[in-house]
Amino acid sequence: MACVLGIDIGTTSTIGILVEMPDRVLGLASRPVTLTSRQPGWAEEDPEEWWRNVCAITRELIEASGIAGQEIAGIGVTGMLPALVLLDADGRLLRPSIQQSDGRCAAEVEELRREIDETAFVRTAGNGVNQQLAAGRLRWLERHEPEIFGRIATVFGSYDYINWRLTGVRAIEQNWALEAGFVDLADHAISDALVAHTHLPRAAVPPKAASHAVIGRIGAAAAAETGLAEGTPVVGGAADLIASALAAGLTRPGDVLLKFGGSVDVLIAAERAAPDPRMFLDYHLVPGLYVPNGCMSTGGSGLNWLARTFCAGEAPAAEAAGLTLHQHLDRLAAAVPAGAGGVAIVPYFLGEKTPIHDPFARGAITGLSLNHGVGHVWRALLEAYAYAIAHHVEVFSDMGHRLTRFMASDGGASSRIWMQIVADVLQEPVQRLEGHPGSCLGAAWTAAIGTGLTDDWGGIARFVRQGEVLRPDPGHAAVYAQGYRAFRDTYARLAGSRIEETA
Repeated sequence: MACVLGIDIGTTSTIGILVEMPDRVLGLASRPVTLTSRQPGWAEEDPEEWWRNVCAITRELIEASGIAGQEIAGIGVTGMLPALVLLDADGRLLRPSIQQSDGRCAAEVEELRREIDETAFVRTAGNGVNQQLAAGRLRWLERHEPEIFGRIATVFGSYDYINWRLTGVRAIEQNWALEAGFVDLADHAISDALVAHTHLPRAAVPPKAASHAVIGRIGAAAAAETGLAEGTPVVGGAADLIASALAAGLTRPGDVLLKFGGSVDVLIAAERAAPDPRMFLDYHLVPGLYVPNGCMSTGGSGLNWLARTFCAGEAPAAEAAGLTLHQHLDRLAAAVPAGAGGVAIVPYFLGEKTPIHDPFARGAITGLSLNHGVGHVWRALLEAYAYAIAHHVEVFSDMGHRLTRFMASDGGASSRIWMQIVADVLQEPVQRLEGHPGSCLGAAWTAAIGTGLTDDWGGIARFVRQGEVLRPDPGHAAVYAQGYRAFRDTYARLAGSRIEETA
């Protein structure tokens, strides 16, 4: 038996999948992750919690499947992009991770924009000057936590950290390096000049690794903690959105993947790099292809926040109906007409990344009246994320991409009402994918490729089925067209007011 293990270090949960090649899932396991926001716009997590989750998940999967650790031929790890993890010279964590959705470094991003010719930077690095870059967050640390900044010996991402815990090897996966702003597209190498924007020494940035390249093997200490066999190969891994895109079959120009995880991602496949500062650019896992994409700061994390903070009173009703709280809230939202009775939300709770790149943006709820209930507010938030997707689609079209097929994956895609709202807002059919366990599957496949168990990138399609197609309701087109215009206008007015106040 030849098996591979995929692990996803997600924003809201750590997920593991054990796959028997070529096409059998032996098990899935997950553990929750705690996202903290100590200040407005901040988003942090504890990498030690990720590691504890990984250790528990691997042992659970091995025990439940009945296999021996030696039967796992390779391991791939994926994770949110580009979270920032910092180690000192002795390999100790210096602080909690700064998550990809964190918006604290607005002033430092503006500082970078004043220093850098952004047009030239985009052409070189593939991405614009925005809060996604490692340089902005590192300069924030230099300014506000100078003692920590001065002790930084290694900077890398969430899944790079787990790879290091597994193998003792420090490396950065190619897409973390690209989105962090360290890669020169001319030769696809780490650029000393780009790293210099961080004010860190070049030695703090580890070597770059391809997603399917074997970077090291399980060490004795990691084997004891995880139950894995010492010497098991570990590959470079993958950005979560790109791993999910591979599993969804995103390889044909015109295909769009809507990924509903802790954040909402909008991804397309392309045969060439065509950088645009409004969107992000990543490498496809299939060598030679690219994935232009957008990523919102929130998504499932925003829904979780609303449910936890304002909807806890609905928990008894959900339990009585045999539903999760989210399922119960979806049922309430389905009873509310399109347009949520005039309630509208701007979901920029942690600032926003693509396509506006505004770390100062904040969430807003408008149109509330005493006749509204929880269902109106829940539906308004579902509609808000659908409007944000429509904004991305509009920008991709402006960039010259022709979008022809929309697929939906990951946890949020299980919400039928949410997917119907997305179809109605876009006025396009949305194909739900069934059996898609998320990014962990793509991570497992990088291990299968890297260890030589297969050379067929497309073989991953065996695991995912074409599910229900949600077709748009033409009767909702006018309501949602007006709602989209109001969504864009509300943010513009709020941003304008903020600029006037600070002028």
